[in-house]
Amino acid sequence: MDSMRDLTAFISTRANAVDASGIRKVFDLAAKLKDPINFSIGLPDFDVPEPIKQAAIASINAGQNRYTQTQGIAPLRERLRRELSGEIGRDVGEVLITSGVSGGLMLAMMAIINPGDEVVYLDPYFVMYKHLLTLTGGVPVPVDSYPDFRFRADRVEAAVTPRTKAIILNSPSNPTGVVMTPAEVSAAVELAKKHDLLIVSDEIYEPFLYAGDAGKLPSPAKIYDRTIILRGFSKSHAMTGWRLGYAAGPAEIISQMTKLQQYTFVCAPSPLQYAALVALDVPMQAAVDKYRIKRDIVFNGLGDRFEKVKPQGAFYIFPKVPRGWTAADFCTAAIEKNVLIIPGNVFSERDTHFRISYATTDEKLAAGIEILNSI
Repeated sequence: MDSMRDLTAFISTRANAVDASGIRKVFDLAAKLKDPINFSIGLPDFDVPEPIKQAAIASINAGQNRYTQTQGIAPLRERLRRELSGEIGRDVGEVLITSGVSGGLMLAMMAIINPGDEVVYLDPYFVMYKHLLTLTGGVPVPVDSYPDFRFRADRVEAAVTPRTKAIILNSPSNPTGVVMTPAEVSAAVELAKKHDLLIVSDEIYEPFLYAGDAGKLPSPAKIYDRTIILRGFSKSHAMTGWRLGYAAGPAEIISQMTKLQQYTFVCAPSPLQYAALVALDVPMQAAVDKYRIKRDIVFNGLGDRFEKVKPQGAFYIFPKVPRGWTAADFCTAAIEKNVLIIPGNVFSERDTHFRISYATTDEKLAAGIEILNSI
């Protein structure tokens, strides 16, 4: 018995290669604080609309609780394909219902990445990109987009090598709230064509658009058919815990993602897929309009002390910490004053900014911003 290995010796190099999410660490801390002002969580502060909840209950009561087809129920897939094709202006290809957009991202990386394949994305970035690539044997290649978080084709092209297989785009962006312009999307597509790359377009925040034509996201899929679109219901309808998203794109890739789902997630939650059909008919523009107001409360409230870019979508802002601070130290000081924010090094190779999620009440936004200005 004395010769038995320590249990840590059984942990795979794959698991050891990634750290626990800094966001999760803040969530754990939040659980220990008494009524914190929580600017950390990417979770809408409104509830799932009542018609959708009732549809889920009815679906459960009707016995729609068994496995569905791996790819999801046909009525939902067919409707999403029809409506998305109408928006994009061409047939978007096959549709797969996934266990959230996070599940779709994982399946996409598993389907396309071989060991050593490189994937380029902008820094700051959604926390999962780097770690999912590591888990699947890929090489993450973040491209600095500071100070304004815009897509610059010259910077991105400089990061492309013969091993590059894909570009990940995230618009509207988590954590910056930046929305790519049509010109930036066109530049990304031209790069993808020039270097024979796939585009993985993470569009989970697509409904939350505050500038220009609301509801008209410049998606690369409109001009490039080698695009994998990832969208979902988590943010738009506050269904984060329902784990329901979808992927659309070339049949050759979606079919492989479907096969991999069979051996991982099996299928997205059955009764909730039926409820999603109802969700597609529930208008959510009023919620988006309220979040535009929240965006303005935060942007204006932070004032001149914080260097910042005005978000055009999603529900995040990514300000720079005041001179003399690291993001980690500033966030610690904020947490000591009962305000939860996420240090920028969770989303970036830099530690100079911090993320605020303004998905909370207007009153807490005002109170929290006052505290941040006092630090």
